[in-house]
Amino acid sequence: MSQQTFIITGRSGCGKGTQAKLLIEYIEKQFSDSPVRYLESGDKFRNFLKEPGYTQDLSRAIMKSGNLQPSFLAVHIWSHLMIEIMQGNEHLVMDGTPRTLSEAMVLDSAMQFYGRTKPIVLYLNVSREWSKARLAGRGRADDISENEVEKRLNWFDGEVVPAIEYLKKNELYNFIEINGEQTIEEVQKEIIEKCF
Repeated sequence: MSQQTFIITGRSGCGKGTQAKLLIEYIEKQFSDSPVRYLESGDKFRNFLKEPGYTQDLSRAIMKSGNLQPSFLAVHIWSHLMIEIMQGNEHLVMDGTPRTLSEAMVLDSAMQFYGRTKPIVLYLNVSREWSKARLAGRGRADDISENEVEKRLNWFDGEVVPAIEYLKKNELYNFIEINGEQTIEEVQKEIIEKCF
């Protein structure tokens, strides 16, 4: 299989990280011709927030208010991670990027720069209600407050949906919608059936 790029997106709690890991395992078992690189900027961003600094202070204040981080900062995090992991011979699985329309446009330039043809966008589509119930049940610190969950779901609708629509209509990408309101195994099966 030639080097593939998978961009996994969807509402908070839809299982992006779980499905990314299962997809990586599948590719490694079925196609051992190339390594698989995983680009998930959440951990890198959390580590960034632990560091001292003026930018980190401003970013922590935004996080505490429950608002979306500015696009330039998100791009800084994932683009630096991309520069670190790309070697030219890998399959790439991206989790949760892009989160805004402006990020999606920067992602276009990155895909073209690295010669990644027809990246597959996997949109794990779940309803707002399903996402809310899922977040309430997983018990993470940032999911406890109902107000914070509502803010996150609102910025998904206001910021992430336009990015998803952009990717869906963009001929540079292969857009695949997945029913995310299934069991983990059923979601994985649908991804494999539609991608391979």
